[in-house]
Amino acid sequence: MREIKVAVLLGGTSPERDVSIISGKYVTQGLREAGYIVKPIDPALGINQPENEEELFISAIRETPPTEEELARYSNKNVIECINSYLFDDIDVVFIILHGKWGEDGTVQALLDLRGIKYTGSGVLASAIGIDKNMSKIVFKHHGVQTPDWFVIRKNKIDIKEIQRKIEKTFSYPCVVKPNDQGSTVGLTVVKCPEEVEPAIELAFKYSDLILVEDFIEGKELTVGILGNMALPVIEIIPKGGIYDYYHKYTKGATEYIVPAEIPEKWSTALKEQALIAFESIGCKGFARVDFRVKENGEIYCLEINTIPGMTGTSLVPKAARAAGIEFPELVDKIVKLALEK
Repeated sequence: MREIKVAVLLGGTSPERDVSIISGKYVTQGLREAGYIVKPIDPALGINQPENEEELFISAIRETPPTEEELARYSNKNVIECINSYLFDDIDVVFIILHGKWGEDGTVQALLDLRGIKYTGSGVLASAIGIDKNMSKIVFKHHGVQTPDWFVIRKNKIDIKEIQRKIEKTFSYPCVVKPNDQGSTVGLTVVKCPEEVEPAIELAFKYSDLILVEDFIEGKELTVGILGNMALPVIEIIPKGGIYDYYHKYTKGATEYIVPAEIPEKWSTALKEQALIAFESIGCKGFARVDFRVKENGEIYCLEINTIPGMTGTSLVPKAARAAGIEFPELVDKIVKLALEK
């Protein structure tokens, strides 16, 4: 049987670039252990890929995302040039591990579709809906998946007093202010009083022209990974102080993970059912992760879906897969095989 050549797309131009690089390193290693020929590629570099692939992996995840100045060194024109180049001429399938905007939002998926190259995960439409928190919540609600109340604010329509009044009228404090199309809690603030609204909005608008203001649900933070058509064991997330933000997600020891979550069986069953409905409602494929909060009375609220969840040493889908008896090389192998079956 001919060996399968896989390109791992990592890095990219979004604020989640550092996370993507580390995810890409783990995926590259896992695929090689599974027997694939692997070519890691950072599309943000265009066709000028380093001769020594280890240079792709020199970044580490810091306590905060890359700055605007750091990201300005990379161009989306390079991404187009890269995907359209000879680098993909001998590739059988692409493992996309680009997190956030310009990688998880359907743009790279569209370029690969135009080239006729198979890739892991969801297609253009599901990716675009999944990263758009407002649209995905609308779809979830339509399909009977409960989600916290919310409203959106556009960049050119800011009236702080009016926004404060709307928060108090819609759901009061605390509430969550976050960019509409970013992941890894980039630009997210839990707002506890009216005075915190304006700085939270200013931070979120650094990352998106549309931001989401959402009711904060007191309760347990839980997540469900999806692999193919199977819901993986539920994970409870317990950050050690504060919220499950960028720092707590990517700093080892900053968060406790209980896998599988120590919750009533009926909660676990309901969470898995809701995760699969959310996954299928926007047309996801391959793998994803669905995030929830659950009140003390067991009432479930779906926060969002991640169509390209992290694959770092602290990431949740690999933890859930391991709890289901699937080690990392087998996990990435299954994801590639699902892509080849499309």
